[in-house]
Amino acid sequence: MKEPQTDKRRDRLYSEASSQFGAALQRLAGGYEMDAERRRDLLQEIHLALWVSLANFDGRCSLRTWVYRVANNVATNHAIKDQRTRSRTQLGLEEMECAGPVEEVDDSVDARRALQQLKALIHQLQMPDRQIMLLYLDDVDGKTIAEVTGISAGNVATRIHRIKKLLTHHFHTGAKCYV
Repeated sequence: MKEPQTDKRRDRLYSEASSQFGAALQRLAGGYEMDAERRRDLLQEIHLALWVSLANFDGRCSLRTWVYRVANNVATNHAIKDQRTRSRTQLGLEEMECAGPVEEVDDSVDARRALQQLKALIHQLQMPDRQIMLLYLDDVDGKTIAEVTGISAGNVATRIHRIKKLLTHHFHTGAKCYV
């Protein structure tokens, strides 16, 4: 039988985590799931997994790192499961470099459409490139991204640079790449 103190501690940590990082978790879920209903389901899965996991939180990393690690693990598992069942096309960086843009973008596109365009491009990335970009866009520092993804900080910085360059190319120019 669980001790009431343990449950109170977990509830307190969950309350703190959800109030501090709730908006970030919503953005993260949106980066992994384009469909609104499935995005809500994913967000619920993330919150449940976070609450369950906080029973084991020992403070060896920051609460922020813990929350992002749990959320990214749940979202990644969701994306992998989704990929198996839906046969969506996800591209590695090398494939995306030669695939061309999702759709043409002109200079008069409004901010909302631009954001949708960017999300669509990011959604095409394979793991962990998608994880890295979503965390980067949520202002998570490189050291924390490395802790969450298990990739070295130097590799994170290199991937961010390559992905930004690639996304910028596809987003702004709409030009085909040259092999």
